[in-house]
Amino acid sequence: MSLGLGSGDFLTGKESLGEIEKIASSCERCGLCEERQNVVFGTGNPSADLMFVGEGPGENEDRQGLPFVGRSGKLLDDLIAQELGLGRDEVYITNVVKCRPPRNRDPRPEEVSSCRPYLRRQMELVAPKVVVSLGNPAAQSLLATRTGISRLRGQRYKLGDAVLVPTYHPAALLRGGGGEMTAQTRADLVLAKLSLEE
Repeated sequence: MSLGLGSGDFLTGKESLGEIEKIASSCERCGLCEERQNVVFGTGNPSADLMFVGEGPGENEDRQGLPFVGRSGKLLDDLIAQELGLGRDEVYITNVVKCRPPRNRDPRPEEVSSCRPYLRRQMELVAPKVVVSLGNPAAQSLLATRTGISRLRGQRYKLGDAVLVPTYHPAALLRGGGGEMTAQTRADLVLAKLSLEE
């Protein structure tokens, strides 16, 4: 499967992470800008070996301007600490789209396409060894596939110079994904850890 990130037509490719975040902060490339409170660009170590990519900000993220806060963020932090032995400040966390989709719906293809250059440049600049995608929209966008997360997870994929490990979104675990889904997510994070060590 190929890297489904495309090119960054409105970015020169010379911007720093901070410059790209500034450009994103006033972005109006799609309709998601109309209801947002904050652009949620990314957080963490800008030279991390491990990057997490979710689908898009939720209500708490939109309010605070940070990815993965609230219950999903707390669960993600716990899983990262327990399975990888890392803190939030040691990884880089972002989303496929940088503005909250209304009512936390999945991002639409045109919204993903509008935001794609930001994510592409984030990945180029952070240059992680391993990327963990969280949930269907993130995995499908990065791998340019329609295959669902339950079939994609448990495996590693080449993603440019990085390795991609797809897993479930923490929100799915909180919605009652059950012990099996949580165990599978933990196994995926172990796979990510092994990939980091190789």
